[in-house]
Amino acid sequence: MDNKKDDSYYATKVIDNINAIQKYVRGKAYDDFISDDELLDAVMFRFVQLIENINNISAEFKEMYTHVPWGKIIGFRNGIVHEYGKTDFVIVYETATKDLDELKTIFENLL
Repeated sequence: MDNKKDDSYYATKVIDNINAIQKYVRGKAYDDFISDDELLDAVMFRFVQLIENINNISAEFKEMYTHVPWGKIIGFRNGIVHEYGKTDFVIVYETATKDLDELKTIFENLL
């Protein structure tokens, strides 16, 4: 049995995590987001998972979408993981509420 994880496997995981983040923040104002520790933790966890899966996508796939700032995306994850106390939650909220649709479409196109 071949258990090789390919781009479509990781794309499915990316989409699942985007869907979860969007569900969590739907209808939430920034003040609601920042004052709810469980929501904040859930979104941050999903971002880490999302970006870990993006990190496993092939270079060939990423080269087809050169307009996507792949390096900044990976840097975003590194900031969450390694500098959690310095994380700018305004950026996290804006990304969660405004910036995921295009990324989701890109990975849906892969499938």
